[in-house]
Order: sequence, then structure tokens, then C-alpha cells
Amino acid sequence: MDFIPSSESVTLAGWIDETPHVNTPIKLLPGQALSSSGRPRLDYAAVASLALPFMLTSAVQAVLNATDTWFIGRLSPASTAAIGAVYWPVLVFVLLFGGVGLSVQTVVAQAFGGRRYARASQATWTALWASVMTLPLFVALAVAGRWIFAPFGIPDVIQQLALQYWFPRMLGAPLGIALWSLLGFFNGVGRPLVTLRVTLLVALANAILNQLFVFDLRLGVAGSAWATDAAQLIGVGAALAAFLGPSTRACYRSHLTTRLELRPLLGQIKLGLPMGVLYAADITGFAFFQLMQVRLGTVDGASSQIVMMLTSFCYMPAIGIAMAGTTLVGQAIGAKHFDWAGKVGNAIIVITVAYMGLSGVAIAAAGPWIMPLFTNRADPQAAAVAARGCVLLWIAAGYQLFDGLNLSGGACLRGAGDVRLPSIMVLALSWGFFVPLAHILSFTPGAGWVDWLPQLGWGAVGGWFAALAYICCLGTMLYLRWWSGAWRRMALPLN
Repeated sequence: MDFIPSSESVTLAGWIDETPHVNTPIKLLPGQALSSSGRPRLDYAAVASLALPFMLTSAVQAVLNATDTWFIGRLSPASTAAIGAVYWPVLVFVLLFGGVGLSVQTVVAQAFGGRRYARASQATWTALWASVMTLPLFVALAVAGRWIFAPFGIPDVIQQLALQYWFPRMLGAPLGIALWSLLGFFNGVGRPLVTLRVTLLVALANAILNQLFVFDLRLGVAGSAWATDAAQLIGVGAALAAFLGPSTRACYRSHLTTRLELRPLLGQIKLGLPMGVLYAADITGFAFFQLMQVRLGTVDGASSQIVMMLTSFCYMPAIGIAMAGTTLVGQAIGAKHFDWAGKVGNAIIVITVAYMGLSGVAIAAAGPWIMPLFTNRADPQAAAVAARGCVLLWIAAGYQLFDGLNLSGGACLRGAGDVRLPSIMVLALSWGFFVPLAHILSFTPGAGWVDWLPQLGWGAVGGWFAALAYICCLGTMLYLRWWSGAWRRMALPLN
């Protein structure tokens, strides 16, 4: 499969396509066009042509997540609850130790905007080497699963299933970081069609391998984790082939920048660690939140996991739109045009918020038809899981507009390299507000993790109202940070 057709071009108005090393004058900025009077204006067609492949890629990722949930749901509600217990912790550790992979799109976008093309491929190799270095950490985490989850009071049956999934997913985590790194390169240079093709391949492989491992080989919950790892390995191979393909080598010298150098590594760690902390802090809150729901019981745990998966059809495509903001803002800043970076960032924020608001209501309205698809109807608890999930979907619909501010504001700040203060702000809000509030609203007295907090006992409904309050605050906070313009003072060392 050819992942870089020779005719593919960068989807930014006025920017050169397959041969950025040619000394062609650049007259227009990313996403910019000229009006009939000759004045620069926002080219919505160019922005859409970049955002759409990002959006489709994230939608495919949402389908991939739904595939895992669907296969596991065919086993039992306990299996679904078990995945809910470990799904977010898996992401937390991958993000925390994989921040260098997250930094690739920002560094590459700014290097591309500044016409430093070899630096773009060097950033990718740096992140790939860093992903290899994380292997010992993830092996240790895989072995330590029982000790990590012991304090949370997960029912024994669910915990055993959760650990079966945890071990192989931790072993395969470096593959996910490597895949982020490679796809971050193509995202940063404005070639998201490559990312889309690789992600489609991973999703197809994941579906086939889930059937093979979960049912044909009878590996159960663990089989789904092994299927994800194997699919990611296939994705890394495909993305690496594209990265080392003839056109990319000619443009970015990707075959000559393989050497690991200390200064770029430290620079990307300095940028990527706060990025990882920013996302990990947010997801850690949801990891604790989901563990609370699992502790409440199988119905609350399973319904929460299904709702998490369904709402991913809101936020995953929105992440794709927001990622276009990372690229556009980064490229504009690399070209030293901060005013234009602000304008394209604002446009991305408006588009993201509008999409999430509409999709959240649509999914909640379709809940009675969708929820039963992810349960085993022969199980006596299936009806209760579906009914609870329909209620939770409407609560989740209430925060989608603000989650749009969260995702797009954070992505634009990431494109500018403004991640340190936002990461501290997210950490404080997630751990200091969301987690305690979810505990207060979810548990009855004596049933929670601690006794010194009030416990109102509203169950999963209370926990999801806590999520609503948190995301409304988070989205507002990150948007205000973007609106303040503090990111204009940030500068990345690209040497």
C-alpha cells in the first residue's frame, strides 16, 4: 500500500506541496487567501481541507475504541466494567511517559513554517528513540498492575479481568508512542491524508485481530489488548514506510536524521513533558472517576464505560479539528506571524465548539437505540446498563460545548508551545476539584475511598454531574488562556 502518492500536496493555501526545499516564494500564510481587494482573509476551504482528514482520522479512532468495547461487551457486563477500570489508567501512563511523541506535531509544524525541513524529520526520529527508551518503564508497570489497582476496592471478579487486559496493553504502550511520533510528523507538515490511511489500516487490523484473539483463540479480555498491540505494530510499520519513502526523503532528509542527539532530545522532553502532564492530569481525573463508577457496581461501571465510548464520537472528531489548529498555529508562528496564528486559532475554536454541541445532542437522542448494541442481551443486567446509560448520555451532552473549548483551546496553545502553565492549571482543577467532587456525589456514607469527604450517594448520575461541572470550568479556563495572548511570548528552540 502506497501511503504517499506523488500527487498529494500540503493542504494549506499558498504553501508548496511535495517539494518544500525548492526556493519558491511564500506569499500566503497557512489557511490564508486574498480577497478581491487584495487583502488577506481566512480561507475556510483551505482550513476545511486540512481539518477534514484530521477529523476523519479521529473518527476512525473512535470507531476503533467502539470496536474494542463491542467485542468485549459480547463477553459480559463484568468484562466491560473491567475495561472501564483500566482504560483511562492506560492512557494516563502512555501520555505521561509519551510526551515526547506528543511534541512532534508542534516542533514539526513550527520547523515547517520556518522552512527548516531536516529539523522536522529529526524531531520525529528523536521521539522514536524516546519511545524505545520507555520500554523498561512499561514493563515495570505491566508487572505492577495488581499493586497499582489494589487500593481502589474493585470487585475481585472485575479486577481479575482488568489485570488480564492491563498486562499486554502496558507491554505494547511504546508502540502507541512510536505511532504518535510518526503520525505527528505528517500532521505537522500538513499531510493528514497519510495519517488517515495509516489509522484506517490500524482500525481494520484491530477489528480482524479482535475476532481472532478474543473469540477464535479464546483469549477473552486479554485478546483484545493483544489485538490492539498487534494493530499498532502494523501501523508503525506502515507509517515508517511512508516516512522513509522517496518523496519524504527528498523533501525532509528523513533517512539522514536518524542519529539521536542530546540537545534536541532534551528540548523535546522539555516541551513534551508538560504536554503529557496536561493530558495525563485531565485523564487521571477520569481514570479515578471511572474507578469510582466500577466500585459502585457492575451496572454503573459498565454503563459509564459505554457512555465514555459513545461520547468519543463527539470528542474524537473534535480532536481532529483541534489538531488542525495545532498545525495551523504552529506553522504561522514558525513563519513569525503571530496575529495570523491568533486568527486561524480562533476559527478552529468556533468550528470545534459548533461540532461538539450538535453531535452531543444527536448521540444523546439516539441513546435508546445505541446503548443496547453494546450489551449482551442475554445477561440479566443488560437492560439496567442500557437504561442507566441513556440517562448519563444526556448529562454528557450538557458539557459538549465546553469540551469543545477545552480541546480546541488546548490544541492551539500546544501549537504555540504554551503548555507549562496550562498543565499546572489542568492538574489543579482535575485533582483538586473534579476527583473530590465526583467522590462526594457518587458514594453513599462509608462506601467510598475516604470518609473525611461528604458523601451524597447519587451514584453514577452524581459522578457524571461532577464531570459536567469540571469540563465547563476546564474549557473556560483554557479558552481564557488562549484569549489572553500569553502564548505570543513563547518560543521553541528548534536547533
